[in-house]
Amino acid sequence: MIAESFSFPEINSILRWQDFFTSFNKIALIAVAAALIGIVVFLLAGRKDPMVAPKGVRNLAETSVEFIENGIVMQTMGKDGLGWTPFLLSLFIFIYLCNVPGIIPLLQMPATARMAIPMFLALLVWVIYNGVGFKHQGIKYLTNTIWPPGVPVALKPLVGVIEFISNIIVRPFSLTVRLFANMLAGHILLVTFALLTQSLITAETMQAFLKPMAVLPFFMLVFLTAFEVLVAFLQAYIFTILTAVYIGGSTHPEH
Repeated sequence: MIAESFSFPEINSILRWQDFFTSFNKIALIAVAAALIGIVVFLLAGRKDPMVAPKGVRNLAETSVEFIENGIVMQTMGKDGLGWTPFLLSLFIFIYLCNVPGIIPLLQMPATARMAIPMFLALLVWVIYNGVGFKHQGIKYLTNTIWPPGVPVALKPLVGVIEFISNIIVRPFSLTVRLFANMLAGHILLVTFALLTQSLITAETMQAFLKPMAVLPFFMLVFLTAFEVLVAFLQAYIFTILTAVYIGGSTHPEH
């Protein structure tokens, strides 16, 4: 039966690969490649003559900068936040380039589907927005975070606990899990439908009548692959815009 010929591999086998050398595997390779590609693209864009109409790599770079400025910074931080454009742009490009390999043959794994990279990025953002808060507000940043303006005195103990857990503890955890879980779920779905398609196509002679049914999981595989292109972009965008919101809120408590 088809149930006997189809077996899902151990979860560990689709999430881990043998190290190329000590502590450096495919995930690390994708992360390094994502960083290098982003650096090279903007270095090449910066070498172009600024007096010439942008095209090619420069056009791509300028479009990316405009997207971050108009679609994220101005929407969440205003003009005062334009100085954060390089950081937010770097964050968005790196996450997106780590997400996209999930649909690239041979790689077929988003680096953000492993906990380490999303956790590192979330902790980096946590350190930055808290550092910015103390820089701009001093010790009042902590009190403004725990007790938003207008909270009745009787409710301050309860609100303080809730706000402390929400803003100081839960934020980096939610940033990590949101990115990691979405990319991991997409990866597992792609693996599942790819294996099911292969199992139906290679069905034994006695099960040959099942071969035409392979078109169904294959259709889902194609659909999910296209969908993952959108998810890769959306997850990079969501992580980046939340970072902008957190930094903006730390800079201006009234936000």
